[in-house]
Amino acid sequence: MYKFVMPEIIFGSGSMKHTGESCTRLGAKRVLIVTDEGVTQAGWSDLVETSCREAGLASFLFSNVSINPKDKEVESCARAYLDYECDALVGVGGGSAIDTAKAAAVLATNGGHIRDYEGVDRISSPLPPLVMVPTTAGSGSEVSQFSVILDTDRQKKMTIVSKSLVPDIAVVDPDALSTKSSYLTASTGLDVITHAIESFVSVAATPLTDVHAKNALALSSRYLRPSVASKYNKEAKEQMAMASLHAGLAFSNAILGAVHAMAHAIGGRYPFLHGDINAVLLPHVMEFNLLASPDKFKEIASLMGEDVQSLSPSAAGEKAISFVKKLSIDIGAPLTLSEMGFEEAFIPEISETALADACMITNPRDITAEEVASLLRKAL
Repeated sequence: MYKFVMPEIIFGSGSMKHTGESCTRLGAKRVLIVTDEGVTQAGWSDLVETSCREAGLASFLFSNVSINPKDKEVESCARAYLDYECDALVGVGGGSAIDTAKAAAVLATNGGHIRDYEGVDRISSPLPPLVMVPTTAGSGSEVSQFSVILDTDRQKKMTIVSKSLVPDIAVVDPDALSTKSSYLTASTGLDVITHAIESFVSVAATPLTDVHAKNALALSSRYLRPSVASKYNKEAKEQMAMASLHAGLAFSNAILGAVHAMAHAIGGRYPFLHGDINAVLLPHVMEFNLLASPDKFKEIASLMGEDVQSLSPSAAGEKAISFVKKLSIDIGAPLTLSEMGFEEAFIPEISETALADACMITNPRDITAEEVASLLRKAL
């Protein structure tokens, strides 16, 4: 038995101008726009505000969102939603802004502390309408049933999973990618590739998720380099936006694996970009998981454009791993945890935290805390 959840999707150049109309179709009158300072400076939140105003909506802005969104920011956002008497939320930005909007919706309607909802299916009351507008090709949060929030007391990223978190409408406008730096394009793009690979080899993968995972992998393998090379390459931006969308649909339903479980644990301790952590960990986890899914790894290599027809599944899998390593080098991604500032002393703590993450459940190969620690040392 398969289950697949997704929002309504509006995709294409200039689609951001339809955000206000999307809110009115959901019955909204007063919307809280959740974003961050970078997106505001780039002008995208202004465009969304204009769209809401032209649709006859009252809109209010909350922009106090950091790279790794914190529980206290979620609480402030929920208070703003209630204080302004809003009836819908619009997330504009990368995964941080979108995850904050989702989590704030939970608190505004369900109360308590956001840690009360950590885990799977702990949200009981319906959420207000959610319209999400991604400005990066990376997180896929605009279509997913995930929200990842930093618990500042425990220094731990909490993974919240619920069908309630699937937005009502996702407005995906590739034009927004034109204002991103090459560094951020690289980091978020490697998150797309990680989503695609982890969802494809996940123990919860289905024919429905595989279609999206494979499309995401084929597109990102081909278009990430040119997207990093030039912010004016419209074709590359459109294809990476589509790759991110496909990857989001795949992992929302198939979940992920050890890379994301470890990345969440590291992100709770360090303010690193999520995509950078994935970039470093991905080849090491691929090497570990190859034993569990050699045939799928051969298909991954083929989707990356490698000629693997005459190779064994294991040999083809090694080619896929080499492809990821070379891609990271080409686009200037970090190659080790130590160069990012990670300290070996935290490995035992990080290993235990990662092992308890919801994403570890669907990793294709069983893993122990000692094996997680070994992978982290290899990534140093």
